[in-house]
Amino acid sequence: MNRYDLFIGIDYSGAKTPISRMKALQIFATMPGGQPEKQYVKMLSNNGKRVNWSRSDIAGWLIELAQQGMRYLAGIDHGFSFPGSYLNRYKLKTWPQFLDDFVRYWPTDRDHVYVDFIRDGVLQRHENFPLSGMRTGRSDEFRLCERWTSSAKSVFQFDVQGSVAKSTHAGIPWLKYIRDAAGAHVHIWPFDGWSPPEHKAVIAEVYPSIFRHRYPREGRSADEHDAYAVARWLAECAARDMLDRYFNPPLTVHERQLAECEGWILGVT
Repeated sequence: MNRYDLFIGIDYSGAKTPISRMKALQIFATMPGGQPEKQYVKMLSNNGKRVNWSRSDIAGWLIELAQQGMRYLAGIDHGFSFPGSYLNRYKLKTWPQFLDDFVRYWPTDRDHVYVDFIRDGVLQRHENFPLSGMRTGRSDEFRLCERWTSSAKSVFQFDVQGSVAKSTHAGIPWLKYIRDAAGAHVHIWPFDGWSPPEHKAVIAEVYPSIFRHRYPREGRSADEHDAYAVARWLAECAARDMLDRYFNPPLTVHERQLAECEGWILGVT
């Protein structure tokens, strides 16, 4: 029997604000044995048309599904943590400690906050956000999982093609939000453990470029296809009984301890 009820691929974006609705945010999902289908926000616009997702919508949807008891496996394409060099620099010992620290300096889950507002010092000049942007990293700093791939970029490398820096800085506070709201129902891999329990929903970091070319595009936009590819790959891995292999990459004890704070990209082995 399949341990998951639903496989979800989320193509993320760090553009605009958390409540901005964007075509760049795409979700595809499939039940075991099915084909991934595009998922839509429940609400409609004033003229009865479908609306795009916002980052706030996505977090709320994942929380709602988990609280309803849906055992999903969701792959999201942004970094879930920062390199060990950053963690050591700011004396952050655990991932929960990192999350608490990050949202103080990068409050990118606030309704009208752009990532670039913090990068450019706009919020730092505001009396309510005196610390914003004071935690930084260099574009030559990499996590171990990024060094294990041929093309993954640093979570600190902004403004280049294929960059994940903006989406990472925008998405991390929502991981804390989901964990705080639905922690009893959600397992964020690998920080909550390398082997997810069968009764919980699971959220993992993915890197769509690893497997996007395995599947024909079939008229989907680039963002739609990345979400589709993630959902399909997750479902296929489960059908082939391969997930446990990817949930437990061949790491040494030291590497595993590092990855428990830095995070890992599901599918990198």
